[in-house]
Amino acid sequence: MRLRHHHRGALAAAGAGLTALLLAVGMTGNAAAATLFGDTFDDGNADGWSKSGGDWSVVTDGSPAYRQGNYASELARAFAGQTGWTDYQVQARVKPLSFNGANRLVGLASRSTSSTKMYRLALTNTNRAELQMVNGSQISVLGSAALTVATGTWYTLRIEASGSTIRGFVNGAQIAAGTDTAYAAGRIVLVTAYASAVFDDVAVDGADGTPTTPPTSSSPTTSPTTSPTTPPPTSPPPTTGLVGWATQNGGTTGGAGGGTVTVSDPAALADAVEGDAATTVRVNGNLTCSTEIRVGSNKTVVGVGAGSGLTGCGLNLRDARNIVVRNLRIAKVRAGVGNGDAIHLDNSTNVWIDHNDLSSDTTSGTDYYDGLLDVTHGSNFVTVSWNRLHDHVKCSLVGHSDSNSGEDTGRLKVTYHHNVFSNCFQRNPRVRFGNPVHVFNNYYVTTANPSYSYGIATTCGAGVLVEGNSFENMTDPTHVGEGSSPAGNLVERNNLYVNSGAPQTAGSVASIPYAYTLDAASTVKATVTAGAGTGKISG
Repeated sequence: MRLRHHHRGALAAAGAGLTALLLAVGMTGNAAAATLFGDTFDDGNADGWSKSGGDWSVVTDGSPAYRQGNYASELARAFAGQTGWTDYQVQARVKPLSFNGANRLVGLASRSTSSTKMYRLALTNTNRAELQMVNGSQISVLGSAALTVATGTWYTLRIEASGSTIRGFVNGAQIAAGTDTAYAAGRIVLVTAYASAVFDDVAVDGADGTPTTPPTSSSPTTSPTTSPTTPPPTSPPPTTGLVGWATQNGGTTGGAGGGTVTVSDPAALADAVEGDAATTVRVNGNLTCSTEIRVGSNKTVVGVGAGSGLTGCGLNLRDARNIVVRNLRIAKVRAGVGNGDAIHLDNSTNVWIDHNDLSSDTTSGTDYYDGLLDVTHGSNFVTVSWNRLHDHVKCSLVGHSDSNSGEDTGRLKVTYHHNVFSNCFQRNPRVRFGNPVHVFNNYYVTTANPSYSYGIATTCGAGVLVEGNSFENMTDPTHVGEGSSPAGNLVERNNLYVNSGAPQTAGSVASIPYAYTLDAASTVKATVTAGAGTGKISG
């Protein structure tokens, strides 16, 4: 389990770097808020949760999730968080499995001061959603609404507690609100009463923000293979905010809250990004190097201006977490220099790669063979946004080997959005095992004529959702299976194909748990070419 309790000095550090923290967390709404806690159970355990009653275990339900399997238990609860939490919002996906008798419930609770005192948002098998103040056996209903509650169906529940105001939401719609002063602070709770259920994607955000709300569906474990009847909004997202998988699992803040250092030579850069202390490292100038730079946890590495970065070597993010890489030009990394990649992720989690320019030089005759951006060895919760990847053969790989299913299955969750893939002849990305990998609002264009090229490939049972992209001069926009690798799953919708071939599709893909805004594919070329790459954000 990936827990973000923001203790050991993190809250104090957040006060010092509030602006950077809010930007990196990427919350939506009028005012952003820090992510206090998150758990997707993708690491296969429930460390940090305390249980009372029931039979709790992490299971696979499309992806890892937390199940309470004893429907005969009168009251089963799993607690997490801190007793001092006051104004916050908790959200989780909940799927009832079975009910034992009438008027039974599954739900989510906040501000729990003891095992029997809390504010609870309950789904009952009398087809109602109720926002309750629970005090032992006494239950006061603050508000309720009629709602069909079906077993085997996922519901997104959210409770917002601000002062004495308590609100409950189901699938993004407010169903109840009330005023109560019984509980001012407390932990979060997953709860069942004579019922069994599965819980997933738990997220807690601080006061005054709006949590990300995933798109709702009657079957969230798969994405439809046809366009939704009500398309997402088409207004363009900001080019500075964090969207996608890196918002999950507690969020990605990089070096926010730590010190800032500016470097202008490779040795100083290598020293500055070592270790796990929160640090923002500003790279000033184009640094020529021949040894890859290893980046530690809790780092933001950002280029100064449009031309700063690395030539000849790349960044290696190995066994690390919470890293942001922005506004860097990285070029001409030769095979044999470390992994040979411009940016390489190896067993790293919560990484945001944003507004960079990654390339080799296909006209020079030099064989820059390896990848520009590779995500390998169980790396997870990665967002790749607003980058230019260009003039290279094998541009971006997710999952390095068909034989690595043990490490990669249930991980390799990556979002690619608003990137330019220009003359990237393969792997944009090529995906093994990851499900879902989300590829939306990217611009693909080929101006050269390579002997063999394709856009996106899904292999080894991966699940890739390809939506709202613009493909230009791409003979093979998508592949199902590639080389000797067996096929994966791919769902495509709302894409634009200009002078391009037909996409290959297969199967279904797991649902996307985070909020995002989809641009119309017809606007993507202009939006992305104007906004992607270096020099678009401040360093």
